[in-house]
Amino acid sequence: MKENYFSNRRTIRKFSDKEVSDKIIEEILSKASHAPTTGNMQLYSVVITREPNNKSKLTPCHFNQPASTGAPVLITFCADFNRFVKWCEQRNATPGFDNFQSFMSAVFDTTIFAQQFCTIAELRGLGTCYLGTTTYTAPEIAKILELPDRVVPLLTVAIGYPAEEGVVSDRIPVSSIIHYEKYHNYSSLDIDKAYAYKESLEDSKRFIKENDKETLAQVFTDIRYPKNNNESFSDVFIKYLKGVKFGI
Repeated sequence: MKENYFSNRRTIRKFSDKEVSDKIIEEILSKASHAPTTGNMQLYSVVITREPNNKSKLTPCHFNQPASTGAPVLITFCADFNRFVKWCEQRNATPGFDNFQSFMSAVFDTTIFAQQFCTIAELRGLGTCYLGTTTYTAPEIAKILELPDRVVPLLTVAIGYPAEEGVVSDRIPVSSIIHYEKYHNYSSLDIDKAYAYKESLEDSKRFIKENDKETLAQVFTDIRYPKNNNESFSDVFIKYLKGVKFGI
């Protein structure tokens, strides 16, 4: 694997009509399943959606993002303790996984698995796009996909063959995320250095102007991820988790 793949990877939001077969997806999922997992429990499942009518039910849950409406396949990655609990019960073992720690273990497993899947898919010439809206509308997605208790939708990946090159997203300098031995809290100067490049980009300046804001940070706090939305989506997700026996 060439290291420059990682520094040049691109999110794809426009896809061609070329088919992505179940065989290809299953091959990639099989390879991705060798990713690290908590206690080798593999606390995840995926639901593959390609049938147009079923996709049309899911896309509103993702706010009709272009990647969700245009991708030939949507894959919902779910934290899943249902399968493991059933195995324990059928083998005369008493499971104790209806708690927050167990949920987080499943979150870690699912996230690592999903990223491994995306990396392998992209190396095979496919394009992927994470849809960051899955937990916002988890109850609706769970109903559409008929998810039982202890199965929680966490991540959705739109996948297909690219119809665009995509762009390399900007990143803050790696020096701004590294802390040796102990966490070094950020000074005002550190913050200025960390975000200087991001703030200098023409796209950033355009976002500020389009949204009638003074700074790029205000675009994030007031437009993209406002407090009232964060709190509302949090309430929905926490209420949902309490109802699916994860002990939240």
